[in-house]
Amino acid sequence: MLVYAVPLVLPLSIDIHLAIFSPGLSDAPSLLQSLVEPADLDTQITKNNPDVIVMDIRMKNYNGIELTKKIVEKHPKMKIVILLGYDYDEYIEAANQAGAYAFVTKEKSAFELANAIRQSYLGFTLFPNKSLKKTIHSLTKTELEVLKLISEDKTNAEISEMLMLSKRTVEHHVSSIIRKLDVDSRVGAVVKAIKLGLLNY
Repeated sequence: MLVYAVPLVLPLSIDIHLAIFSPGLSDAPSLLQSLVEPADLDTQITKNNPDVIVMDIRMKNYNGIELTKKIVEKHPKMKIVILLGYDYDEYIEAANQAGAYAFVTKEKSAFELANAIRQSYLGFTLFPNKSLKKTIHSLTKTELEVLKLISEDKTNAEISEMLMLSKRTVEHHVSSIIRKLDVDSRVGAVVKAIKLGLLNY
């Protein structure tokens, strides 16, 4: 597993590195690489295809939330962990809407961040409990339309044609729906949507 840290100061990178590489972690990543310049991220993703990206929300000349949105739009399956100094609800919600898999505050230990990285790698979302109700019901209008068509057993190609969206955009929406509903498949998304009444809009 390849993990990118964008950007992280060296001591924190070392702490995370030690936590992730702790003995007994069979799913530990093979490499943690810190990228000092966020502008190089897209090129590095295309070149090396990292499994998880740890994204600092506040960077010089960059906004981690906006950068996350752009990455997820272009690479729908990319798993991103947002790192911030505090856990205000608006930031947690923004991270979720942007397509992040997890949100971790800098006050948490390196081991907790390492756990968020591993859980994201495995396809699970991890957000503070106080924001769970918000994240479940945070599907956009387009995502709800896509979800309804999924429930009608439409393929991505059919959804693309019906909603006049590119196939990549549809893939992004499907990935976002699955992530936000905290399920692992299209079928799981439909089942949960029925339970939550999300198809009756």
